[in-house]
Amino acid sequence: MSEVIKVGMADLKVCKSPDSITTLGLGSCVGIALRDPVTKVGGLAHIMLPDSTQIRNNSNIPKFADTGIEELVKQMTAQGANSTRLVAKIAGGAQMFAFSGRNELVRVGDRNVEATRKKLAELKIPILAEDTGLNYGRTVVFFPENGDFLIKAVGKEEVII
Repeated sequence: MSEVIKVGMADLKVCKSPDSITTLGLGSCVGIALRDPVTKVGGLAHIMLPDSTQIRNNSNIPKFADTGIEELVKQMTAQGANSTRLVAKIAGGAQMFAFSGRNELVRVGDRNVEATRKKLAELKIPILAEDTGLNYGRTVVFFPENGDFLIKAVGKEEVII
């Protein structure tokens, strides 16, 4: 019997097929799903902010794109994944509030997506698919067995990327 593992906000989890991983309420946050297609080890991080270096006294590693993705890779390799085979799918990074102008402080979703892309590129992890931006929240379920990333949003069709 497979288990659905829940990931909270500013959290991450790793599992092996046939288990799956879910996180709720990705607004400006980004869900980063990583998978080793050979071992079928998968992981999901729910990051809230782009850069840990902008916060003092930070001890929540999964909260940030830069540290959360690195920790996810570390935990996955400890479970048998090979970091050179990892592939990614990402979702979230919405602009949840309507503000005029391009103020950097209110563009958290865009900045989270940019930081996620940058860190994955730095780690040489290709992004196979993404569902990011726009102005609505998402709930996601990731299946390491086949790499499906199910995206649900209120008033929208369910999508698998």
